[in-house]
Amino acid sequence: MMRRVFLIAAVIFVVDQITKLVVVFGLNLIERGEIDVLPPYLVFRMAWNRGINFGLLSSNAEAMRWVLVAVALAITVWVWLWVRRDGAGFWGQVSAGLLIGGALGNVVDRVAYGAVADFLNMSCCGIENPYAFNVADISIFAGAIGLVLFSGDPKGRADGKAKPARRKTP
Repeated sequence: MMRRVFLIAAVIFVVDQITKLVVVFGLNLIERGEIDVLPPYLVFRMAWNRGINFGLLSSNAEAMRWVLVAVALAITVWVWLWVRRDGAGFWGQVSAGLLIGGALGNVVDRVAYGAVADFLNMSCCGIENPYAFNVADISIFAGAIGLVLFSGDPKGRADGKAKPARRKTP
């Protein structure tokens, strides 16, 4: 069961890091700032995120960087232990892998660069999105939603059996 979580986390982590290396450094997005890919739907727009989603809690303080690294690592360990202890169906395992791989991808950025490298910007239908994100962000979001939707679903368990109910002792 945990093999699936590990493999998905590893794939997400590698894809996240490769896309960042190729786009941010390989295409020199740091200096170019913006590259039209399929405007206005997809634009590579460089953004260094020092906070959490949408730049919340961003601060130039070095302490905040390490607080966010510690929080991401704590959440990663908690999700891993939770899924391992309580079991999870196929989609719960996929969701845990997505969240863990994405969180670790962003942790590497914070440690290596002091901020998360965001570069994907998508807009549509006359509404311009001012925010950028990355593969890790997408994975964290999808994984969190998946864990909410699929955790505790006995029909989705890998062994096909419902988890036995816990008995309360007086």
